Amino acid sequence: MRIPAKKSLGQNFLIDQNIRGKIVDALDLKPTDILLEIGSGRGELTELISQRAGEVYALEIDRRLLKTLTDSLVGRKNIRVINQDILKLDLERLINQNKIKAKIKVFGNIPYYISSPIIEHLLNFHGYLSEIFITVQKEFAARVVAQPGSKEYSSFSCFVQYYTVPKIIFHISKNCFRPSPKVDSSFLGLKIREVPAVSVRDEGLFFKIIRSAFNQRRKILSNSLQEVVTPGILSVFFTKTGLNPNIRPECLTLENFALLANLQFLSKKA
Repeated sequence: MRIPAKKSLGQNFLIDQNIRGKIVDALDLKPTDILLEIGSGRGELTELISQRAGEVYALEIDRRLLKTLTDSLVGRKNIRVINQDILKLDLERLINQNKIKAKIKVFGNIPYYISSPIIEHLLNFHGYLSEIFITVQKEFAARVVAQPGSKEYSSFSCFVQYYTVPKIIFHISKNCFRPSPKVDSSFLGLKIREVPAVSVRDEGLFFKIIRSAFNQRRKILSNSLQEVVTPGILSVFFTKTGLNPNIRPECLTLENFALLANLQFLSKKA
């Protein structure tokens, strides 16, 4: 008997076999790869992934699906099923307990409503990861890859692009899922950078400035950052960059934000 999707968990099962194949191909798995799958569901993709990867850690929060999942994977000795919430998973502990030496690939068909928290949680462990592949709402994917000057560009765009090189690999119609969601999806790839995109003296300050800027994105930068950057530093910043003092936050690059944060940091040390 097929277990129905649970609305409270944001479950939408991928039923299109062609898309399943495209996803597995996009993962570009090798026999030496170790993969963490978020939301293994009934195991259809897990089984395909296990044919190509060296080890698979299949994470599934829904206890109802565990028997179906384990039954579908009988004989696959390279899969370990874990009944846990990804947001509560201590990835560092998992790696240490299993003596994992290689960097991990992550794949997930994740609930739309917790896309941001899941990405943030995973990037807390960015040093242990090589790539993240996730299915997300199409509009959300556009925000992740957005460039300065676009209406989709946000503090979250900056956060993700600081740690990764994001790419929309392909789009997925809502009709490829059951139950069908109300929106189309995108298969998003996040390649973890060896070093962050820009050099900053204080990451906490860097992200605080970015969040403050975008929290009042309709204001000019000088006004939106009044509480976190001293006026004198803003003047130095505009002189160094040649940017218009009336510029709005969504027009700044990561390099601009890094310079501003470093100037503010050094002023506090002087």
